[in-house]
Amino acid sequence: MEQSFDQLTYEAAFTQLEQLLSRLERDDLPLEEALALYEQGATLAALCSKRLEEAELRVRQWQANGETKSFEQWQEQ
Repeated sequence: MEQSFDQLTYEAAFTQLEQLLSRLERDDLPLEEALALYEQGATLAALCSKRLEEAELRVRQWQANGETKSFEQWQEQ
């Protein structure tokens, strides 16, 4: 079963990944189903990573000269 996850938000992909991992943790899955779920999980994990990288890029663009500040240095001015 081929699924496209490209349109999912980070939150939706992460939720699906959690549900998928919960299913994988059961011991009663047939091998083929477990492999298919593993493949879907790897795709979802990569998508989550991509969404986080995109968010980091957006934050860097907002900061002067692309410099990042540690979270402790962020303060409202």
